[in-house]
Amino acid sequence: MKFEVDRDVLAESVAWVARSLPTRPSIPILAGLMIHAEGESLTLSSFDYETSARVDLPATVHDEGTALVSGRLLADITRSLPHAGVSVDTAGTAMELTCGSAHFTLQLLPTDDYPVLPAMPTETGTVASDALAEAVSQVAVAAGRDELLPIFTGVRVEIDGETLSMLATDRYRMALKEISWTPARSDFRGNALVPAKVLSEAAKSMAGGESVSIALSQPGSGEGIIGFAGESHGTQRRITTRLLDGEFPKVRHLMEIQALLTVRCATSDLIDAAKRVALVAERNSPLRMVMGDGEVTLEAASGDHAHASEQIEALLDTAGDPMTAAGFNPQYLLDALGALDAAYVNFSFTQPGKPCLLTGVGSLDGDPLLDYRHVIMLMRLPD
Repeated sequence: MKFEVDRDVLAESVAWVARSLPTRPSIPILAGLMIHAEGESLTLSSFDYETSARVDLPATVHDEGTALVSGRLLADITRSLPHAGVSVDTAGTAMELTCGSAHFTLQLLPTDDYPVLPAMPTETGTVASDALAEAVSQVAVAAGRDELLPIFTGVRVEIDGETLSMLATDRYRMALKEISWTPARSDFRGNALVPAKVLSEAAKSMAGGESVSIALSQPGSGEGIIGFAGESHGTQRRITTRLLDGEFPKVRHLMEIQALLTVRCATSDLIDAAKRVALVAERNSPLRMVMGDGEVTLEAASGDHAHASEQIEALLDTAGDPMTAAGFNPQYLLDALGALDAAYVNFSFTQPGKPCLLTGVGSLDGDPLLDYRHVIMLMRLPD
């Protein structure tokens, strides 16, 4: 195998594929990155029996062939190369990489033992890449991080005709986003529980193209695989992953909150105030939101050592026995506010200790934007 390729394109492509490599591979061969040169393109790929990544990039191929090398080592090398053309040549059991005056020799790994990448399922539909990237970033923030509870580390993707919904929860917060997309069949209905980490990587890495193709092999949690394909910086990228097994909790009803108290304020003002006040918040202690007349006060303390408070203007509307204060996990509140794409935020409260719904609002007296909803479980306030 012998080819020449642009240094920047190679470095970016190798780095992207290498991100999917397992940190502790079950077998050493899975730490390898497959390189295939054919025609006028180069294909780089990785696979750990759960998630596969593949990128096709243009190259000048002199001799076609396939090689397998250490993925993380190749990523480190290509990232450090000088800005010059890259030439690669394999001979025997080694791969020679030359860029300017830099020269590297890498030992080849046996390709016979490497698993075959799963085939991309039939396309289910397409979605605008920027819309997908925004939606995933808004929802994935609520996904769990505990690998001992794998169901909560996923995002439930629901397909209902021309509506694509994404839902995530870690049991203490929930996020729901609904966007329009173009299904391959208008009558298609299905759902999949997708690892949030893979979904985020797919959406972010393909945001440079016009659209992303989504391919679901079999609808339903724990069945088959899901694939994403799109373009980025002149390269074609593809990710497939096995769906998570298990029944996602029924939490959609928690989004339907009949508010007894609503509070509205400028999103940016609240973010800035929450960041400042949270500096003195003791670990596992709430950031307190105290309701006032035309304002809310944010308070936090670290025992007797430090205390902070700040008032911001707010519009309050009471439909029942009003709450006087609510307790938020500071980071959960900041995550939710950061995910909102609106000038104002609307808080829907029911009772102390009950879930609180956050939605965006375009103007202070406008209707809530219900395409994105974020629920936070309130913390118990000390007496």
